[in-house]
Amino acid sequence: MNNWIERNQKYTLTDAKSQFSIAFAGMNFQPADLEALRPKFERATREMARIEAGEIKNPDENRKVTHFSDRKIYPKSELFSSVESFAEQIRTGKITSENGKKFDAVVVNGIGGSALGPQLMQCAINGPYWNEKSDVKRDGYLKLYFLDNTDSAEFADLVEVMDLERTLHLVISKSGGTQETKNNMIAMEALYAAQKLSFPKHAAAITMKGSELDKHARSNSWLAVFEMAESIGGRTSETSVVGHLPAALTGVKFRRFIEGACDMDQWTSTADPTQNPAMMLAAMWYIAGDGKGNRNMVIVPYSDRLILLSRYMQQLVMESLGKERDLDGKIVHQGLNVFGNKGGTDAHAFIQQLNDGRDDFFATFIEVLKDAEKLPITDSTDMGTYLHGFLEGLSAALRGKGRQVISIKVAQITEYELGMLIALYERAVAIYAEFININAFHQPGVQNYKLAAKGVLTLREKLLTALAAAGSVTGSADEIAKMANCPDDAVEIGGLLDKAAANCPKISRQFCEQSNQWIYTVSK
Repeated sequence: MNNWIERNQKYTLTDAKSQFSIAFAGMNFQPADLEALRPKFERATREMARIEAGEIKNPDENRKVTHFSDRKIYPKSELFSSVESFAEQIRTGKITSENGKKFDAVVVNGIGGSALGPQLMQCAINGPYWNEKSDVKRDGYLKLYFLDNTDSAEFADLVEVMDLERTLHLVISKSGGTQETKNNMIAMEALYAAQKLSFPKHAAAITMKGSELDKHARSNSWLAVFEMAESIGGRTSETSVVGHLPAALTGVKFRRFIEGACDMDQWTSTADPTQNPAMMLAAMWYIAGDGKGNRNMVIVPYSDRLILLSRYMQQLVMESLGKERDLDGKIVHQGLNVFGNKGGTDAHAFIQQLNDGRDDFFATFIEVLKDAEKLPITDSTDMGTYLHGFLEGLSAALRGKGRQVISIKVAQITEYELGMLIALYERAVAIYAEFININAFHQPGVQNYKLAAKGVLTLREKLLTALAAAGSVTGSADEIAKMANCPDDAVEIGGLLDKAAANCPKISRQFCEQSNQWIYTVSK
C-alpha cells in the first residue's frame, strides 16, 4: 500500500457521530517518537483526572480549574435557566429600557476571553453582517458590539452608531477591577448621565460574587447580575456564563454548543493516547517543537466564519503556555507562538513564506465540508470545490517541501462543531502543559505588565504635581525630569509629555534638530 495512504489510515482519528476528524499523517514523527512520550502521556492522564476531580491545579493562585467539569452540569443549573429567561425577556420586550423601548443592541464590555470568545461565537454562528439585519430578520435578538480595549477611538466609533435608549450594556469582569473594562464602564456611565439617562436601567454584569463590579452593580440596581466562578479563567470561559449570555441575547443555541464541547471532552478522555485527539495534538506540538515551542503554530481555517479562530487560539495557547518558570521554579521560558489567517486568502498573504521561507512552523488546516451555498463556476465545478482544491493543493505543496501539516475536518459550522473545536484545544493545551511541567492556568506576565502600567500612572501624577508647582516650563524631557526630581525617568516622562502635547492645550512641543529631541512648553 502507498505509504501516504497507509499513514493517513493509521494517524487519522474520526468521530463517526459528529463526522469530526483530525489527521496527523502530515507531521514528521515516527511510532518510536510516540512510544518515547509514554511517561508524559501517563502523567497527563493522571493530572487531567486531578483537574476533573476538583483538586487544586493552579497552585500559584491556590485555585481549582473547573471549566471541563462545570460545563457538564451547567445546562441543568439555575444559572443557565436564569440566563435563558433574561435573554428571552429582553428579546420579547418584557424587559425594556428606562423609557419603555425594546432593546435593539447589546454592548459587551470586557477584555481577553470575555470578548474573544463571544466575538468568535458571533462571527462563526451569526456571521459578520448580523448587525445589518433588521429586527425582524434577527427575530428580535440583539445586535452585538464590543468594547474590548481602553482606546477612546473604539468608544467614539461605537457611540456614533449606538442608540443609547435602546442599548443594553453587559459588563464582564471576574475580579471587577480589570482597568480596561472599568474605564469603559466609567466613560459609558458619564455619557448616559450627560444625556440624562439612567445607565443602571440599561446595564447587566457578569462577575464573581462580592467583587468590586458585583457590589457596584447591585448597589446601583442594575437590571441583572450573573455570577461567574473563580475557578474558570477568562481564556477558558466561553463554555460558561461568560459565553452564554452574549450568545443567548443574539439567538445562538448555547446548549448545543455545550453538547459539542462535552462530546469532545468524552472523546479526549480516551485511555489510549494514540486514539485520543487531544493527546495526539499535544504530542505533535511537543515533537515538532522539541518540547520547547521551537515551531510556530499556524492556524488556517478554510472558512470565513472562522476568521477569528486564530485570534482566539492566540490567547488560549500563548497565555497558557508562555511561561518563564516551570512548576518546580526552574527558568524554562516555554511558549508556543500562534498566528493565522483564512484559506484561501492566506495564499495571497503569508503562504509564500511558509512554502519557501523559514521552516519554523507547522500548519493546521481546518476544512468545513458543507458549503453554505452552492455557487456554480463552470458546468462541473462550484466555489466550494475551488476552496477545497486550494486547501488540498497547498497542503500537498507544503508537504512536498517537507513542511508539517495537521488537517481537521468538520461537517459544517454550527454551535456543536464550534464547541468541539474549542474543547479540543482547551484539553490539548492542558495536556501539553503537563508534558512541559508548567502551570497553564495563571498569567504572571500579565500581572507584571499591569503593575508596570500602574508605575507609569504614578509617575504621571508626580510629574503633574511638579508642573503645577513650577508654573510655566520649557525644556527637554531630561530637563523636565530633573525638575520633577525624577532624573532616571526621562524616557518615560518624555512619553507622558508626548501624549499630553497631543491632547492638552496647555502643553505643546517643538522638535529641535540641533539636539535631536523634543522641547516641551507647559503653560499655566
